Amino acid sequence: MKKLILFGVSSTLVLTATIFGVITLHAQQSPLVNEDIFEIEYASDVQISPDATMVAYVRYSMSIMRDRREGRLWLVNTDGSSHRKLTSEDRSESSPRWSPDGTRIAFVSGSTEGSEIYVYWVATGQIARLTQLERSPGGIAWSPDGRQIAFTMLVPEARPVFAAMPAKPAGAEWADPPIVETRVRHEADGSGVIEPGFRHIFVIPADGGSARQVTSGEFQHGAPVWGADGRSILFNANRRPGWEWELDQSDIYQISLNDGVTVPLTSRNGPDGGQVVSPDGSSVAFTSFEDRVRTYQTQDLHLMRADGSGKSLLLNELDRSVTGLAWAADGSGVYFSYEDEGITKVGFTTTAGDWRVVAEHLGGTSVGRAYGGGNYSVARDGTLAFTYTRSDDPSEVALVTPDGRQRRITNLNGDLKSRTQLATAEMFWTESSHDGRPIQSWILHPPDFDPGSQYPLLLEIHGGPVSNYGDRFAGEFQLYASAGFVVVYSNPRGSTGYGEEFGDLLYHDYPGNDYDDLISAVDAVIKRGYIDEDQLYVTGGSAGGIMTAWIVGHTNRFRAAVVTKPVVNWISKTLVADNYNGYMHRRYPGTPWENPEVYWDFSPLSVVGDIETPTMVMVGTADLRTPLSEAKQLYHALILRRVDTALVQIPGAYHNISNRPSQLIAKVINTVAWFDRYKVGTPIS
Repeated sequence: MKKLILFGVSSTLVLTATIFGVITLHAQQSPLVNEDIFEIEYASDVQISPDATMVAYVRYSMSIMRDRREGRLWLVNTDGSSHRKLTSEDRSESSPRWSPDGTRIAFVSGSTEGSEIYVYWVATGQIARLTQLERSPGGIAWSPDGRQIAFTMLVPEARPVFAAMPAKPAGAEWADPPIVETRVRHEADGSGVIEPGFRHIFVIPADGGSARQVTSGEFQHGAPVWGADGRSILFNANRRPGWEWELDQSDIYQISLNDGVTVPLTSRNGPDGGQVVSPDGSSVAFTSFEDRVRTYQTQDLHLMRADGSGKSLLLNELDRSVTGLAWAADGSGVYFSYEDEGITKVGFTTTAGDWRVVAEHLGGTSVGRAYGGGNYSVARDGTLAFTYTRSDDPSEVALVTPDGRQRRITNLNGDLKSRTQLATAEMFWTESSHDGRPIQSWILHPPDFDPGSQYPLLLEIHGGPVSNYGDRFAGEFQLYASAGFVVVYSNPRGSTGYGEEFGDLLYHDYPGNDYDDLISAVDAVIKRGYIDEDQLYVTGGSAGGIMTAWIVGHTNRFRAAVVTKPVVNWISKTLVADNYNGYMHRRYPGTPWENPEVYWDFSPLSVVGDIETPTMVMVGTADLRTPLSEAKQLYHALILRRVDTALVQIPGAYHNISNRPSQLIAKVINTVAWFDRYKVGTPIS
């Protein structure tokens, strides 16, 4: 009944839910299997038309032949009819954006060679390419009159060369020349070495023509937001001296398209951004916080006049980070999204600060694990389109009408759900054994679960650690449940969605008492009586990998562990990872060379001498966030101590180790195989 409560109580909606496969007979279904991952589809970047008649969105599917997630643009009427592909092309498509009058959709399409901006005419179905760019565009935005499109693009610069190599003889085969690096940030997980250059804002006529560079200077510029009069563009950037060393600082600027004059509208010590201009151009809403150099701070909603004066804070009583701002068409207030106790919500606040919840359960775009994400957009009449998810339902397109009625208008996974038994998450709260704080958790039960039987328990720990899990679809968890595990996942201290104080409890104390929070959740599930206490297993990725290693260094209760893409040595991690300049001071006091003892004391490698649990270590070979060297340190230490261990490397994978469908499957089947190896009564070969 939880589904029907969310989407209303009318008989029509009950019938719709039945058609969508919400009401099903599990006896007629089979458990989810590994190959089913290729059947998952999900909606992303939903964009409702200004007149609320259609929704354009990116429809992702898993290509079994190309082994990748592929996004294509689709259109669907808001009554759920006429669901169709936008183009006939079989190529990557993204970023659909409606023109202000709703007659056209701009989007980005391309291949490995690069992407271009296209325009689709809704009435005729005609498509035209607008650009011939040297680099791929991003952040596309229509001008208020629909005559221009702004976007960002990298303007490359030559690499530094300290010494020129002599000319090689014709036909000679020399080694590649040295690569000289002088930048603070020179690589990024997911893409590798960052191409030298600066991201600038460009403007192009909406009917085609030459793109004109608007911004200048050796700075990285954020996505463009048009002023209401179409004569200026707002963007966020850090254009201060020494900006390269200030990872979490940015200001909002306004640039005149007529003469290029650029003025700052904010100048606080913190990350100002997310700016949106009111329909009449008089006000700007934006997000920010006064940076106190902590592990976690909530991002607040602010208002200011168009010239940057009269700044004020809205939502004083909402102790949650806000993002994804959008003005109401009549200028009466601002929509925003936020995470609250494992659920991503959309709220609306008037300019006076009176606010309400508009929609719940955004997400479903993570697919592998139960993280947040997703998006929403708003039509002129206040109809809101968003990506809807629950634990047994990947992201679908859903609507909320101005009178509060909610409904789904797509059924992308109806066939999969009709033949497979997907687990539904059960939420529960426990008190931490450390200080009695309430800790929120969820359980996924195996297919055909019988509370009178005994089951192995798998604790799965989220990354971040400044992040959260929730009642959202997670393909990996579903496969673990199908393999026979009771899957438990929690939001221990340091997780987002519970206020600033809770999220910042890991400041100078990580990993710490989040260990107690997780163990308390495990103990609470054991008390239910259907868990075999001799069959406890633990895994997690990134920060979850850190905590998995920390757990087995502090207890022998778990029969086996899989530590995925971990940090095991904070000294080496802090100075090797792609975001190395973002850890010092915020997580531990001082720098690794000033305060090595603290960095070491919180490193799982410091407790490796106490690990007796059979522990697999898994990592992507191209991981730049938690580099391969971190995993190898743990693996080598365990080998030297003669603890049962294995190192599983996923070739070519970045930190998102399960980005490709086959990689997600490889992660799951190796984890399950390791746990099966150490089940009670299983002979170890």
